[in-house]
Amino acid sequence: MQDILEQLEARRDQARLGGGQRRIDVQHSKGKLTARERIEVLLDEGSFEEFDMFVAHRCVDFGMEKQKYPGDGVITGWGTINGRMVYLFSQDFTVLGGSLSETHAAKICKIMDMAIKNGAPVIGMNDSGGARIQEGVAALGGYADVFQKNIMASGVVPQISVIMGPCAGGAVYSPAMTDFIFMVKDSSYMFVTGPDVVKTVTNEIVTAEELGGARTHTSKSSVADGAYENDMEALFEVRRLVDMLPLNNREKPPVRPYFDSHSRVENSLDTLIPDNTNAPYDMHELVRKLADEGDFFEIQKDFAKNILTGFIRLEGSTVGVVANQPMVLAGCLDIDSSRKAARFVRFCDAFEIPILTLVDVPGFLPGTTQEYGGVIKHGAKLLFAYGEATVPKVTVITRKAYGGAYDVMASKHLRGDFNYAWPTAEIAVMGAKGATEIIHRSDLGDAEKIAAHTQDYEDRFANPFVAAERGFIDEVIMPRNTRIRVARAFASLRNKQLSNPWKKHDNIPL
Repeated sequence: MQDILEQLEARRDQARLGGGQRRIDVQHSKGKLTARERIEVLLDEGSFEEFDMFVAHRCVDFGMEKQKYPGDGVITGWGTINGRMVYLFSQDFTVLGGSLSETHAAKICKIMDMAIKNGAPVIGMNDSGGARIQEGVAALGGYADVFQKNIMASGVVPQISVIMGPCAGGAVYSPAMTDFIFMVKDSSYMFVTGPDVVKTVTNEIVTAEELGGARTHTSKSSVADGAYENDMEALFEVRRLVDMLPLNNREKPPVRPYFDSHSRVENSLDTLIPDNTNAPYDMHELVRKLADEGDFFEIQKDFAKNILTGFIRLEGSTVGVVANQPMVLAGCLDIDSSRKAARFVRFCDAFEIPILTLVDVPGFLPGTTQEYGGVIKHGAKLLFAYGEATVPKVTVITRKAYGGAYDVMASKHLRGDFNYAWPTAEIAVMGAKGATEIIHRSDLGDAEKIAAHTQDYEDRFANPFVAAERGFIDEVIMPRNTRIRVARAFASLRNKQLSNPWKKHDNIPL
């Protein structure tokens, strides 16, 4: 019996070594943690339960029968983050470059099936050279199997991808279908075709970092939601995000203890809006002054900066925030901001996370670039996302809410539950100057008359009271009381029930 136990422990020690100490040292020399070290950082201490430690590939072509490693390049299992269960896989670059084989893929599919059945998030740590070429179509089939699991899990359990090394070719499509993608600066990259192929086909000379590095995907392509300095920081931020999310689509987000007063009054908000209606201010300040302890987990902060998306807590409960940012493009909606916000709103709706919308939007960004790029259809994505959402929706208009952008930003007409406005709100078809030039076109040559007409328009429409008179605004509130009013609104909506007509699925304007 003792011999058998010792054999088991020896096999486990071999599996834990992955590709061997030399390759582990190489991984460390690049500033990267090993696959097992990443799991230790991510999960609560001692909580990891591993599956399929001894699985090995079955390939015998190209001498592969001589290159077998227990686990086959990926570590899978489950554990806890602050006591809440998650399933995870961590690709091991020290084993055949973390390449995906048929059995490697089967291990990932197994834990994803378990996550769906047991209602727990899936976290994937990607560090792989791609499909294992020696296995050919069997490896490609393995990728497709994983893709299908991503699709089935979408909207059922949260899926988080952490890119911690290379992720190229077909491998990129699995993270692309997950809810959040985080990257590590200078050590991770994603692209469909690498720099060498790009040079051959298009004659463009580009580095891997420029083509698919963390900065590219967080600021230009919007593929990634955040980029961090190193493996440790990325994994700590994933822990923080998981703390905000429900385990699955049938549970509410966790309610955490909070140490902030629910009746906190923020007098500084009374002077947040500048006297000059065209002067910018930072919407981050409002978001943080509403949040418990000022904590804001921002999503895609480096992309489409004219809109903010992310999570806060109000009285311990998670709330998704969408907010126009007057500091960038005056807070206008455009193609990128519409896509960014629409995806975030749909995630929140899928997982029963209430949505707070903070509005200061002068309209959609004009120009041929936007029109040729399809701003109509992209803007409709955000409109569609808000309109189909059945979660509690609270909206606060701080300043401008002009034209179609007023409708799009969670207006009462899109089933907003509570729609508040500050006294500084301006709700109108357009700004006073533009409106005056259309209504009083015949007086355009008379500067005094135009000035008088403009002032008259501002007096009549540059306020929230016309909308309030019609019931489109539920209440005009003092800025200093916004946290109290918003928190009470969400508290009153905790038992909200609303369902859409039965359908197989909708046809959002993609």
